[in-house]
Amino acid sequence: MVRATTGQVSIDQLALDEFGSTLRGELVRPGDDRYDERRRVWNASIDRHPALIARCAGVADVIEAVRFARTHQLLVAVRGGGHSYPGYGVCDGGMVIELSLMKGIRVDPEARTVRAQAGVLLGELDRETQAFGFAVPAGFISHTGMAGLTLGGGIGFTMRKLGLTIDNLISVDLVTAEGEFVKASEQENADLFWGLRGGGGNFGVATEFEFRLNALGPEI
Repeated sequence: MVRATTGQVSIDQLALDEFGSTLRGELVRPGDDRYDERRRVWNASIDRHPALIARCAGVADVIEAVRFARTHQLLVAVRGGGHSYPGYGVCDGGMVIELSLMKGIRVDPEARTVRAQAGVLLGELDRETQAFGFAVPAGFISHTGMAGLTLGGGIGFTMRKLGLTIDNLISVDLVTAEGEFVKASEQENADLFWGLRGGGGNFGVATEFEFRLNALGPEI
């Protein structure tokens, strides 16, 4: 396997088996039946071969994956929707922390907010918010991952009226590189929240987002 810095690292089978057993999701390795399917990303020109794909089913899985990668100094790529054109969601020889199983969406129509986990796609988010006549301004393509689009700023059809996706972001739940769970908002970890709104990557693994909702339905 590939280290996060330079060189190779060897991890014994027992440690890998123990790590896999801690996940509520799935640990995929080269040679597994669905390995080629799981390593594939939207941009078909990207053909990379990770040593491990940790398909996380919840925050606890993400914490375990980050701590395992930190302990063994593994190169890590994080994948939400897998729509990154340069293929940031997959790496050669390291670990992919995949969030596509984390699909929870909770709309609060009275507070006009929505919470969405990092594996949600834009079309899935729209489906839930439109049931209440609301929307989060987001991108142009329904199968784009919500997490990556938000962390990159988030342009879309409604941005002139409603702003960027990050303009409607209230808070982010995140697992740091140390494997600690934190929340970032204007009131809590404000510097981190500032950085997450378009400041690039490597702040941690974002697991859930909270947005303000805007009245925007098919009748408008």
